[in-house]
Amino acid sequence: MILTVTLNAAIDDTYEVPDARFGEVNRVETVHRRPGGKGVNVARVLHGLGREVVAAGLAGGAAGRQIEEGLGSLGVPAAFSPVAGESRRTVTIVGGGVTMFTEPGPVVTAAEWAAFRDGFAALARDAAAVVLSGSLPPGVPPDAYAVLARLASGPVILDADGEALRLGLAGRPDVVKPNADELARASGTGDTGAGIRALREAGARTVVASLGADGLVAATPDGVLRAALDRPVAGNPTGAGDALVAGLAAGIADGLPWPDRLRHAVALAACAVRSPVAGEIDAAAVPALVPHVTLRTEENHAARPHE
Repeated sequence: MILTVTLNAAIDDTYEVPDARFGEVNRVETVHRRPGGKGVNVARVLHGLGREVVAAGLAGGAAGRQIEEGLGSLGVPAAFSPVAGESRRTVTIVGGGVTMFTEPGPVVTAAEWAAFRDGFAALARDAAAVVLSGSLPPGVPPDAYAVLARLASGPVILDADGEALRLGLAGRPDVVKPNADELARASGTGDTGAGIRALREAGARTVVASLGADGLVAATPDGVLRAALDRPVAGNPTGAGDALVAGLAAGIADGLPWPDRLRHAVALAACAVRSPVAGEIDAAAVPALVPHVTLRTEENHAARPHE
């Protein structure tokens, strides 16, 4: 079983608006409404692959009920801890580019956080991999991911930004998956190799930096590897990073060597780009994309931690 954690779960509304223009009235062509938040998206991708997964996190109010009911209707097992505040909504506009609006989320009390933290330890006990993803709602301690990583008994993947990522490194997660902007913010440098090295020195065992259409660079125990699709994929990149994390989690659970983990993860991310909604993929299309993922080893010592 793979456990995903979404402390700031959301109802995701995706509007398809051809030629969207700010400052004007825009007609929405298609509306997609799904339970979301990064960890929820990871869980939905894993479920679409036929993997055993449990989506955990915090949920409250009418939106929280919609999140749990939505996961139930999709057949994704959920274990959310209740909060009194209202879970957030996010809006993604697809058309002439992708624009997102994200609410901050509910204010979480110390007692609500403690209840989730205590329940998490039991949930994580039997997990083959634990995914900690996304932003932290107000009231959750900024080092929450470090706390949860220490409580987990199995491998941990951390996908976060800003202070949540920087402080989460103290929990020594097995894999950290920033995109280029998140890597720069966390490390203080725009140099990918130096940024990866900084995160590893701060506690990450492996860093997989996603670089959009340029694929990824991963500093792993097996060396520094670059992986990318050999052809561009058009679509909505919003959920690509979550699909990539799902692929990494599945590879860890299966004990795949790092080259195979990365090939499958990049293929999953490409499938996610083709979908208009984050968290959804065409699982049948993944095997055909794997051979199109190029992989090479780099002698990039800057991406390795100090001995």
